[in-house]
Amino acid sequence: MNWCHYRFRSLWDLPGAPADVYAVLERVEDYPLWWPQVREVTSPDGRSGVARFRSFLPYDLLVTAHERRRDPDAGVLEIGMTGDLEGWARWTLTAGPKGTRARYDQEVEVRRPLMRRLAVPGRPVFLLNHALMMRAGRRGLAAHLAAV
Repeated sequence: MNWCHYRFRSLWDLPGAPADVYAVLERVEDYPLWWPQVREVTSPDGRSGVARFRSFLPYDLLVTAHERRRDPDAGVLEIGMTGDLEGWARWTLTAGPKGTRARYDQEVEVRRPLMRRLAVPGRPVFLLNHALMMRAGRRGLAAHLAAV
């Protein structure tokens, strides 16, 4: 097993139509407005940029992202990542019973040296850190959509 490799899937039920949720998710520079752990995003062209994340563990992760797929008709946004995490992440949006079902898939390899050294004993804590970040993101996005 590669202890530095992670696969994540989160399902979020959100208020609003898929097109409205997509419009918010494609504006990555606004993520810090509604997702507390996304501390900073700089995106000079709207298709690539740098993001800084920090959840409850006392370290920041820096990731350079580049757009791999932007398909509003299919409800798909996908990025490739390099930096402290290397891999990809994808949002897939579909109509749900109360608005939109957002599926977030991510597959990454940890590149940050300290996290690699702590890969085995730290894995449960890293997984919890990610779960808490995703929970806060869902709550923040739902509140943001309800206020729009």
